[in-house]
Amino acid sequence: MTYPPEPWELHGRACVSVWLVRATALPPLPVRPVTAFGRAVVGTAFVDYRPPGLAYHEVLAAVLVRRGLRFGVSITRIWVDSPASRAGGRELWGIPKEPAEFEWGRDLAASARDEHGPIASIRARTPRFGVRLPAVGSTWQAFGDGLARTPLRATGRVAPVRARWHVDPTGGLAWLLPHRPLVSVAVHGLRLTFGPRHR
Repeated sequence: MTYPPEPWELHGRACVSVWLVRATALPPLPVRPVTAFGRAVVGTAFVDYRPPGLAYHEVLAAVLVRRGLRFGVSITRIWVDSPASRAGGRELWGIPKEPAEFEWGRDLAASARDEHGPIASIRARTPRFGVRLPAVGSTWQAFGDGLARTPLRATGRVAPVRARWHVDPTGGLAWLLPHRPLVSVAVHGLRLTFGPRHR
């Protein structure tokens, strides 16, 4: 399967939510999660990528982690509907992308399911306004016999929204339950640069 060389330049829209989840409920991680009072910070997102760049959908969960004095995120579960994105994510950066089917509505309404059944769905109203904000970070993923640290840079119009998540209790994100998101934002005009991986 062919895929673009890194770095990837992606464009689209997203709905991102932040959760506090029991650290004991987290899937295995390649680096230490950041915890407070037994809770870890988890971000989830539905993303709709559009041209220019690869066009596909994804849903993911990522945990705030640190290695020494460096902070980043580790993507624990992620599903996409693009074979090229799945292959590139795995082979370039160690991101464990899996295939799924998606449905997107006119607003920020989306759902995803894999071969085992429903994964999650989200519903939020599209905000009329937003403030363009930058974000810089990196992902830490298991890669071969070691770790891959990959930088990312993003910008987009960000606005708070009331997002209603439904996580299927038998799906791949069931470990988020019974928690609910603390805060959610919509991101429009998303521009994401991912990579290249640090060698």
